[in-house]
Amino acid sequence: MAELLRVENLRAGYGEAVVLNDISLTLGEGETLALLGRNGTGKTTLIDTLAGATRQHGGEIFLGGLPLHTLPSHERAAAGIGWVPQERNIFKSLTVHENLTAVARPARASRAWTPERVYEMFPRLAERQTNLGTQLSGGEQQMLAVGRALVLNPRLLLLDEPLEGLAPIIVEELLRAIARITREEGLSAIIVEQHPQAILRISHRAVVLDHGNVVHASDADALRQNPELLDSLLGVARKL
Repeated sequence: MAELLRVENLRAGYGEAVVLNDISLTLGEGETLALLGRNGTGKTTLIDTLAGATRQHGGEIFLGGLPLHTLPSHERAAAGIGWVPQERNIFKSLTVHENLTAVARPARASRAWTPERVYEMFPRLAERQTNLGTQLSGGEQQMLAVGRALVLNPRLLLLDEPLEGLAPIIVEELLRAIARITREEGLSAIIVEQHPQAILRISHRAVVLDHGNVVHASDADALRQNPELLDSLLGVARKL
């Protein structure tokens, strides 16, 4: 499997505060990585750093050989990063369709992500194309945030707690969509989530952070089937 992402000795944080300490990891083309850890361990900081939204104090980030760490955030999107932050960051004053078309980027692949393909993935959004962002439920806003990242036609999708605060029926719908995007469509992804069992079952690999350091890296299914280890790493092996 060809390597897509390489992170080497990454140190980053906010202002002068360093949150991540010498993080190193790799991700292959078509792989999904579950990024786990207790609250405040650096998971969101790592996602934000890959997207260019923190201050990097050291180390290097390569995406398909491109030195991502030298690029500002807007150029990282053009380089192949699709980012869904916790805040979702949809344009609430625009309609669903305008949200998608405003950021869509062309791609040469025959199965490029277009607004129409997003509507196929999320029929709820198709029904609400003319609704403003403020008129959407939390689950619909999350679907739109994922759709906005997809129409960038990224090489790597970053999802920061995509299931947070959503009703169980919406959680299952989003999990099926994420599994299709990654497992069937082959898009590489890094997913931060507080429901480890839910994400581990659709991921290839798992990394656990603690105090800004990688304390565990393994096959995702192996970790999912070892609840005692999962409990020791996360404090509680929550199930979904």
